[in-house]
Amino acid sequence: MILYDYFRSSAAYRVRIAIALKGLVVERRPVHLLHGEQRDPGYRAKSPLAIVPTLQLDDGRLITQSLAIIDYLDALKPEPPLLPRDAVLAAQARAVALSIACEIHPLANLRVIEALQRQFGAKDDQIAAWRRRWIAEGLSAVEALIAPPAPFAFGAEPSLADICLIPQVYNARRFDVSLAACPRILAVEAACAAHPAFMEARPEAQPDAE
Repeated sequence: MILYDYFRSSAAYRVRIAIALKGLVVERRPVHLLHGEQRDPGYRAKSPLAIVPTLQLDDGRLITQSLAIIDYLDALKPEPPLLPRDAVLAAQARAVALSIACEIHPLANLRVIEALQRQFGAKDDQIAAWRRRWIAEGLSAVEALIAPPAPFAFGAEPSLADICLIPQVYNARRFDVSLAACPRILAVEAACAAHPAFMEARPEAQPDAE
């Protein structure tokens, strides 16, 4: 399999964590978002939305969207599971993942930021305030949804919730969003920071890191 990703993409970061948790070996091909490589016709043929990540299977078939890729990996190699066995906890873990992937992440994504700049003339300080607002508001909600100390978000092992949360915490720190009011999130971050799969997937650990 081939994973098209970018070291700083939080969506790709999620998939790297899942790959590491599953112990899979996947070839990585970086797509530099700031250089516009995602808009290259060759890559757009793989990802019509011109986003990362994209997973290319050995038979050439393609899967886009991080949560869809993670779901495929979980089906491909069921152990360790990426959702709690308990049905309610599994649904709650999915809710956290979707809160991040669908409610927080898109509002601070590169495509939205570029539109704010080009179409509406937003300045750097306005962009910074925009990012901080949506990340802080979203993580405040996630803080209320997770249930540590476990030590992870929903139990003794990492789940889809942790897979999505840690890249968003990385973004929060990158954009100077205070996490002082999020002790549960900070506890999960500490647990994940000591886990080999999360360490392996870190943006700064990737070959294309800058």
